[in-house]
Amino acid sequence: MYVCTHNSRRSHFGQIWAAVAAEYFKIDKVSTFSGGTEATAFNINAIHALKEIGFEIHSKDETLNPVYEVFFSKHVEPSICFSKVYHDEANPKINFAAIMTCGDAEENCPFIPGVELRIATTYNDPKAFDGTDQQEKKYKERALQIALETLFVFSKV
Repeated sequence: MYVCTHNSRRSHFGQIWAAVAAEYFKIDKVSTFSGGTEATAFNINAIHALKEIGFEIHSKDETLNPVYEVFFSKHVEPSICFSKVYHDEANPKINFAAIMTCGDAEENCPFIPGVELRIATTYNDPKAFDGTDQQEKKYKERALQIALETLFVFSKV
């Protein structure tokens, strides 16, 4: 499970790229999840960056925190993405790894029940560029950085 503060950007990038990597490297029995120390919504700038990269993304509802289906292959079930806390019922309760994608969550979430392995791979938040002329570039840059590192790790499994 990828964990960040708001479960809106970096943790979703991790969840999605881990699903892609598991499929690409044919690693069976991998399920990917994300959560946060707070729930907000899957950020629209993150969604735009993923669409620009080539993902197909559909909203399943029109709430303040919509559920999205993220497709990367016609042969694989979509990743289901929405903002939630790490202990949400949609996330695993035992036998999982927690990948901490932001320093704030790493610091302020000292204990995650049921976790077998905790890894800190913190990334700068593209939110710092919201509303600037670098917004699109920085979101795509962060999504691709997480992709590259995730694919590298999965290539070693």
